[in-house]
Formats: sequence, C-alpha cells, structure tokens
Amino acid sequence: MTIDIKHGSPRFPTASSSISASSRKEMDAALQQLQANKNAWVALPVSERIVILDRLMRDFHAIAQRWVDAAVKAKGIPVDSPAVAEEWGAGVWPVMKSLRQLRRVLGEIAQAGHPTIPGPVTTRPGGQVVAQVFPLTPYDRIFFMGVTAEIWMEPGVTADTMRQTQAEIYHDKNHEGKVALVLGAGNVSSIAPLDILYKLFEEDQVVIIKMNPVNAYIGPLLSECFRALIEPGFLRVVYGGASEGAYLCNSELVDEIHITGSDKTFDAIVFGTGPEGAAHKANHEPLLHKRITGELGNVSPVIVVPGPWSNADLNYQAEHLVTMLANNAGFNCNATRVIIQHSGWQQREQLLQQMREVLKQVPPRNAYYPGAQDRQRAFVADHPEAEQYGLAASDQLPWTLIPGVDAQNSDDVCFTTEAFCGLFAETPLEAGSVTEYIDRAVAFCNNELWGTLNATILVHPKSLKDPQIKEAVERAVGNLRYGSIGVNYWAGTGFAFGTTTWGAYPGHPLHDIQSGTGVVHNTLMFAHPQKSVLRGPFRATPKPAWFVTQGKTARKVFPKLVAFDAAPSPLKVPGIMWTAITG
Repeated sequence: MTIDIKHGSPRFPTASSSISASSRKEMDAALQQLQANKNAWVALPVSERIVILDRLMRDFHAIAQRWVDAAVKAKGIPVDSPAVAEEWGAGVWPVMKSLRQLRRVLGEIAQAGHPTIPGPVTTRPGGQVVAQVFPLTPYDRIFFMGVTAEIWMEPGVTADTMRQTQAEIYHDKNHEGKVALVLGAGNVSSIAPLDILYKLFEEDQVVIIKMNPVNAYIGPLLSECFRALIEPGFLRVVYGGASEGAYLCNSELVDEIHITGSDKTFDAIVFGTGPEGAAHKANHEPLLHKRITGELGNVSPVIVVPGPWSNADLNYQAEHLVTMLANNAGFNCNATRVIIQHSGWQQREQLLQQMREVLKQVPPRNAYYPGAQDRQRAFVADHPEAEQYGLAASDQLPWTLIPGVDAQNSDDVCFTTEAFCGLFAETPLEAGSVTEYIDRAVAFCNNELWGTLNATILVHPKSLKDPQIKEAVERAVGNLRYGSIGVNYWAGTGFAFGTTTWGAYPGHPLHDIQSGTGVVHNTLMFAHPQKSVLRGPFRATPKPAWFVTQGKTARKVFPKLVAFDAAPSPLKVPGIMWTAITG
C-alpha cells in the first residue's frame, strides 16, 4: 500500500465494509426511481416539505442513541470514554440542528416568501456585503454566549441582489428536476445526512447516496430515520467502494455529483486514473462534463497573534488548540495542521509547553481510518524530531507534534499535505512587529499551505485595543482565502452551526481543485457566499463543551441539545445551562 504525500490529501487505501456492495441492477433501479420522481420533488409544496421535515426530526431523534452507539463501536471508543461525546456533538447534533433550521426557514418562506436574516446586513469598505447569520434564535445566544457568525458574499453582490437570490429555488418552480449523486464521507456520521438535506431542500435535487465503506454501518440507520424521503421516492441509499462509485458517476441517470473526501478521488472522477488521468489533468481536459461539487480537506492553519497572555490564557488556548486536532482522533478535514507563531514572541515556548501537557492528558485513540498508521510514519520519517505523546496500543496512534518547522521550506510535507491523523505542526515566522507578523502569516497561509477550507486566528482582547493590531486582524479576516474563518473560535465549529456555509474558498479550477468547490449547510440559502466568519470570546465561560478536556460534561450536554432541537422549550434551558456549568 502506497501513501502519496506529494501535495494535497494522501491517497487512502481501500476500506472494507460488512455490508455488501449494491449490484448494478440495484443501483440502476434506484436511479430510475429517482429520475421518475425528480420533478415531483420540485413541484412539492413548501407545506408538504415542512411535514416531511417534522417527520424527519421525530424519526431521527428516535434513533439518535443507536446512531451514536454504532459510531462508538465502529471507531473503537470505550463506552465509558469522554470521547463518546463527539458522536453526539459532531454526529447527531448538527443534523438535528439543521433539520430544525430548515423547518424554521421553510416556515418563513411559506409566510413571507424568503428566509429571515437574524442579524444586520452591512457593506464593508469596497462594497462587499456581509450578513450576520448566527445567533439565529434567542436560544443560540444563551447556549453560545458571545459567539457570532457572518456570511460574506462574493464581490458584486449587493444587499438587494443578495435578498432577491436567497432561497431562489423556491421563487421559480419552472426548473427541471435533477438526480444528485452524493458520495458520502467516512469520518463524521453527520456529513452524509447533511449533504442529503442540502441537495434536496436547497438545490431541489433528489438524491442517491453511496455510503462510504468506512462508515457504511450508518446506512441502515439513515434508511430508517429518513423514510419520509425514501418512501415517496426522493432518496435512495446504496453501498459499495470505488467501482460502485465510478459506475454511478458515469451513469447517464446521474445529473450532478457531490463528494466529501480526497482531492485525489475528485481528480479520478473528473480526469480518470493512472497516466492517462494525469495527462488529462495536465491538459485541463476533464472527462466528466456534469456539475460536480466537493469538500476535499485542508492543511488548516491557526495564526497565534502575540499578546499579553496570562497563564490562564495559555492553559485555555492550549486546550483549544489540542481540541482542534484531537476531535474525532484527528480524522477531520477541519483539524488544525499548522500552528503559526511569531518567532520573537516571548511566550511562544510557553504555549507549546502547555500544549504538550494537554497532549499528555488526552488518551490515544484508535486509528480507525484506513492508512492512518502509514501517514503518521511518513510524516515522522520526514521529521525525526517529531514529538509523540501517549502510550498507544497497536491499533492506536500517539498524538504527534512537530514544532519549529522551517517556514522557508515551502515543500515541507507539513505545508503541502493533509496528515489526516492525530498529527500537527508548528512553524515560527520572523517579523519586525506584530502587525507585520499578521500580514506575513496571512500571506503564508494563502501562498504556502495547501487548501482553502478553514483558518483560525487567536488574538488577546488587550491586543485588539491597539488600533493598528485591530486593523491588521480585520485586514487578515478580509484577505484570508478560506471558506471559513474563526476569530478566537475554532473555524471548524462552523461545520456544525448550520446557518454558516461549509466549503472551500470559491474559485478553484478543476485542474487545481485543492479544498473543493461549492458549499453545503447554508440553511438561510444564500446564492453567492464567499466565506463564513465566526467570532467568539478569547476565553469563554463556561468552557465550550466541545473542548477535548470537557468530554464528561459534553456527554451530558449534547444529548440535551439534541433533545432541545427536537422539541425546543424554554423549560429545558436551565437544565442545559446548569449541566454546562457544573458538569
């Protein structure tokens, strides 16, 4: 088995599944049913779609515990481990939250013709329109105190055109229906259902989902809880690996494709495989002429802005940074891969040392995703100075930190390749001032790191009192070419918020796709988003439940949040907040 670590995401070995692959006859029958029903979905009134969403919420909530149990078992997470909380927080809760948001938005469309934007709509210097999309509800303000999120529209969009194109599929029902193939992700169980919901409710396309062999075990549960879409013929679930995926991609009955996975898989779909595929890509000659969208990973950076950090600040942000890696054992496309620091910051080593202390406390996790052991070894072979933490068993990996990577070495594997395991690096940048450092860090992210999915900035509030630093941070937010940006809040959490977009920064050509093209989630249904920007407190109180050090609290909080979104009530709020504060 070969691990390709020459730019972009690594090649993953083939995964096996206990569920038999669907036959071509079964896949053809599924596609024929969807083709027969695609225009019926387009014509389905909003009121009937709301009925479907109500049933989806009930049915999904009914199997939520089984969904978590299946993922915990498959990933080898001990049932008493705090890591079980991740399957609630990243697996179940984002789906329930998006279902609730879609239900709300469709109700607004039925009443007013368009979704309501919950926050102000502003225009930045230069004309770029920004809409605040989070918090969406008063409950969001309580559960995520101090956290806001905006969607920045593409240049050329005005406040008027933004509103006119919002939820545009519900304005014009004369368009032809389409059948979308969704190639599911194998790492996070919420990705497949969220992609399905996006295609159906925001792009008006019926869906055939091919489950990823890594988490095909979710397929039967998905078929059970999404019966409201399957029974009328708007959704079909099939199984298999690369050969089944290739067959579906090339079927004349598939109109569009969406993939969450590797850029190498994307290239194989668009250009073909082997030397011929490489030649087609080099010549910009795609073999596939259908619309294809995809989210394909990232070497995700965190820019640490120097400032007057206290010991409590260092401890908090060390937990924050380690969480960005350790969540889901490091098998996340939004996991931090490169931490950028000012080489002259006196507290640089203190932050690294505190991160080491946190890494020592986090138990090693099963390396359940295919090829993880080989990828980690390949990085360590290039960097024998890599530090490894945790006594890992044979089926586990230690947490791996590679400090002090030379920023001048643009071909370093840490900059060109997404590790996709529990490994990250740190690199120092030289600069004569903090503002110069911020500008250089942005240029480094944009020009040296592979991918454009998400980036995070950490900056102390006292630093922001300096007008020049504040201006430099805002300039950084504007100039970073990433689909999601977080300021003092892990940008990767934007995946779960629903109202924010999730996807690469727009503009990648097919022959240099990097993190992908198109977006998902985006439940307020903006037609031309450029990026989402999240902002949070430098130190939140209570500490976010999704922190890796908060697993015991999160195991109680996230099931309650799921139950809340299944049936919101102010009577449930005190119990959720009490649990978040006291554990």
